[in-house]
Amino acid sequence: MISNILILAIGAPQIILIVVVVLLLFGGKKIPELMKGLGSGIKEFKNASKEEEPKKKIEDEKE
Repeated sequence: MISNILILAIGAPQIILIVVVVLLLFGGKKIPELMKGLGSGIKEFKNASKEEEPKKKIEDEKE
């Protein structure tokens, strides 16, 4: 319950602070590379989850 309240308490100043800290830590050149890697990872996860669904249906039909 408390964690839900804390998540909702994030506003514009906190988001701006997070962005500034990320820029300071990684620099402007590394961020596009990180986002590209994150995007490809999400894409692979979605593809893997789509491939698993038919296998589960086939296994359920066998039982």
